[in-house]
Amino acid sequence: MTRLTGRALRLTVFVGEHDTWHHKPLYSEIVHRAHAAGLAGASVFHGIEGYGASSLIHTSRLLSLSEDLPVAIVMVDTEERVRAFLPQLDELVSEGLVTIDDCEVIRYIGRDSEPGESDRKGKKWP
Repeated sequence: MTRLTGRALRLTVFVGEHDTWHHKPLYSEIVHRAHAAGLAGASVFHGIEGYGASSLIHTSRLLSLSEDLPVAIVMVDTEERVRAFLPQLDELVSEGLVTIDDCEVIRYIGRDSEPGESDRKGKKWP
C-alpha cells in the first residue's frame, strides 16, 4: 500500500468534460495513467460553470446551450512521482490548464488499512 505523509505536490489538470483521447473521455485516460504510474491517488471533479483560455463561459444552467462543462483532475504524490508523470500530460492535454502546488499530506489511509497501523513517520492512526 502506498504511504504518503508530509510535503507533497498537488497536480491539477483542467479540461472539458467532452475532451477525448482515442474516443475515451480524457479525464478517464488521465486517471488510468496516473494509476498505472503509481501515483498515490486521483480524483475527478465536475464543474458547474467556468471558462478558460477561449474565454467562452460553459455553464450547467438550464437555459444555457453549453454542454462542455469544466472538469478538474486532482492528483497528489511526492514531487518525484508528480514530475515524472508530467510527460504523459504533455502527450494527452492539447487544450486545458495544468498546475502544480506545494501541499502537505496530513493523513492518507486507505480502506484496507488496519487500525493502529503506522505511516512512514511512525505515527499511528486510531
